Amino acid sequence: MEQQKIRNVAIIAHVDHGKTTLVDQLFKYSGMFRENQEVSERLMDSMDLERERGITITAKNGSYQYKDYWINIIDTPGHADFGGQVERVLRMADGALLLVDAQEGPMPQTYFVLKKALQNKLPVIVVINKIDKPAADP
Repeated sequence: MEQQKIRNVAIIAHVDHGKTTLVDQLFKYSGMFRENQEVSERLMDSMDLERERGITITAKNGSYQYKDYWINIIDTPGHADFGGQVERVLRMADGALLLVDAQEGPMPQTYFVLKKALQNKLPVIVVINKIDKPAADP
């Protein structure tokens, strides 16, 4: 794979705003799995506590091919307490997806990680999630 065809994408999101679901669906629709293959949820959550609470504690990555591109998804810890890991992840990224819950809006930890991404001059794409919630205000 040619270097210019590789993209490292960080995903910035608060707890329960849908990052795990988004990543699972990106992997699914990339053709990574056979149609009849049973795939567990929360593919990027490797620690028991991460699976149980739906949080990202340690940064990790997963990759898939999309058309002629190789996409490396970098899962960022979403809390300021993990600032060192967040900064390391963002230094590796070419860009970021900012995932925001349409009902709750961006949260303080999300602002913290977004600020770090912008300081690193990363292009950011805003993704509004959960627009089907009754109180959503996209």
